[in-house]
Amino acid sequence: MALLHLAVQWRAAREAGPALMSATVDHGLRPPSAAEAAAVKRLSLDLGVPHRTLCWLGPKPQTGLQEAARHARHRLLAEAARDAGAGHVLTAHTRDDQAETVLLRLARGSGLTGLAGMARTSALDGLALVRPLLDLPKARLIATLQAAQIPFVDDASNHDPRFTRVRLRGLMPALAAEGLDSSRLARLARRMARADAALESATAEALVRVSVASPSGSGSVVIDAAGFSRLPGEVALRVLRQAITGKGYEGPVELAKLEALLDALEAARSGAPQRFRRTLAGALITLEAGRLVIAPAPRRRQGAFGTSGGQSCVRTRGED
Repeated sequence: MALLHLAVQWRAAREAGPALMSATVDHGLRPPSAAEAAAVKRLSLDLGVPHRTLCWLGPKPQTGLQEAARHARHRLLAEAARDAGAGHVLTAHTRDDQAETVLLRLARGSGLTGLAGMARTSALDGLALVRPLLDLPKARLIATLQAAQIPFVDDASNHDPRFTRVRLRGLMPALAAEGLDSSRLARLARRMARADAALESATAEALVRVSVASPSGSGSVVIDAAGFSRLPGEVALRVLRQAITGKGYEGPVELAKLEALLDALEAARSGAPQRFRRTLAGALITLEAGRLVIAPAPRRRQGAFGTSGGQSCVRTRGED
């Protein structure tokens, strides 16, 4: 609600501001969600902004619900943006959300990239996902809505202790008393992002140095194993990740699995000469004759029984 209110003011202050459309994702997880989406629609129309309610239908997972909801939300928002001819999706993540994300990833043992938290601008299925309020505390947005006499909803799921994020949120007052408040956690994220960007630049340069021309049409990345072994550990991990991500087909590579792969490669290089062959994230990694080769792995045969994803729907512009 605060993002909608502020976006309308921002556009009004410009002679040729961009067209706006608001979208509410109704996850169907709580009985009041439909009425809450209708309330957003009423405010949107009062402000002269067209609105769409996006529905996440179908079965919901018993575990990992919040992550699944986030993926569904991003997918539905991207689809709505493309339908509207928009290139940007804005979300109202705040500094409090950033601090919780850093704590959550710290608890999971994330590396530098994870501890950088959410970026102000990131890619979303060919679109730009923008978080313009990321440096503002949630209390500032609440005060803005109260001053403008705009009603808002406190989502009950934000207080459900079944979710890890909620439990970490409950620790924030005690952490703040020790000096670890949302401002400092957000500052940590910015510093991690800066270090991460520097390492990514070093990784791109390193990959060029250690790469060897691959046979035409092989569809593989070929790396000089001796040169690769001399890279700093963090850079070597990132070179592997970039090559595997480029040639694999099973999505992002887990850091722990990537670390295990690097350890196994080092053990293979220092041991008796033998062929090394592993698969990870849809990529085939081989080490032989002083060369490390990353190529797409053979596709696995699908079983007779599969799982179907939950259906989704987009209500028409005239519906709540």
